Amino acid sequence: MAAVYALFVLSIALFIMVHVFWFQLLNALLLAFVSTQFGFIGHDAGHRQIFTSTRKNDVLGLIQGNLLLGMSFYWWLDKHNQHHSRPNEIDSDPDIDIPWIAFTPDDAQGRRGVLRLMTKYQAFYFFPLLMLVAIDLQRSSIQFLRERKVKYPKTEVVLLVLHYIGYFGLIFAVLPFWQGLLFIAIHKAANGLYLGSVFAPNHKGMLIIEHGSQIDFLSRQVLTARNVKANFLTDCWYGGLNFQIEHHLFPAMPRRHLAKAQRIIRTYCQEHQISYYETSIARSYREILGYLHEISAPLRTQMA
Repeated sequence: MAAVYALFVLSIALFIMVHVFWFQLLNALLLAFVSTQFGFIGHDAGHRQIFTSTRKNDVLGLIQGNLLLGMSFYWWLDKHNQHHSRPNEIDSDPDIDIPWIAFTPDDAQGRRGVLRLMTKYQAFYFFPLLMLVAIDLQRSSIQFLRERKVKYPKTEVVLLVLHYIGYFGLIFAVLPFWQGLLFIAIHKAANGLYLGSVFAPNHKGMLIIEHGSQIDFLSRQVLTARNVKANFLTDCWYGGLNFQIEHHLFPAMPRRHLAKAQRIIRTYCQEHQISYYETSIARSYREILGYLHEISAPLRTQMA
C-alpha cells in the first residue's frame, strides 16, 4: 500500500511540475496503473483481508473506492458478494450479466438488433470494450446510490463529490481543455483495460452453472475459477487475484497467504479428483477469446 500511495504522489507531482504534454500522456498511464492498484486494495478491504476490525476495513474501502476512484464502495461490495456466492451461475452472477457479451448459447440466440450483431463478433471487440469498464463502474455507482440505501449514504456521496472536484479540478487547472479531455480519456481507457484484463481470466471461459444448481460449495468455487501461474510479476500485476481459486474458497484470507494455501488446496483437489485449473497469462486470454468466439459461432452461420 505504501508503494502504491508513493506512486500516486509521484504521479500528481509530475502532473503539476512537468509542463510537457506528451509526458503527461505517459503520466496518464502511470495514474491508470495506480488507480487499478487502488482498486485491488479496496477489493481486499471489502473482503476484510486487511484489518481485523470491520469498521477499519470499511473506512479504507470508502477512501479507496469513493474518494480515490470515484466508485461507490458499497455498490461494489453488494455486486461482488453476489458474484462470490454464485460465480458463473446464470441469472445469479452479475459478472456474466453483460448486455454486450453472451456467455451461453441461449443468451447469444436471444439477442436481437444491434446487440445480436455485436454478439456475432464479440471475441474481436472484447478487449476494446474493456476500456469502458472504469467509466461504467462510476456510472453504475451513481445509479446505485440514487436507487438503493447504503450503510453510510452521506459519507459515500460527500467522498464521491470530493473525488470529482479534485480530479477534474486538478486536470483542468493544469491542462487546457482539449488536452485535459485527452488525458482523462487515456487514463480511463487504460484503467478500464487493466481492470478488465485482470478480472477476465478469473472466470470467463470456465464452467457455467445453471440457475438454482445445487452443486456443492467446493466444486462451485473451484470449477468456475481459473488461476494464473504465480510469480513476482503476476502477484503484483493481478493484486493477488491470480490465486482466484484460493480467494474464492477463502475470501477473507489476506493476499500474502494465498500462495501458501495454494499448495494445500491443489493437493486436496488432486486427491479428491476435483479439476484444479491453472495456466499462463497468454493462454488464459486465448481461452477466453476462443470461448466467446465459439459461443457466437451459430449467429455467424445463420447470417451466412
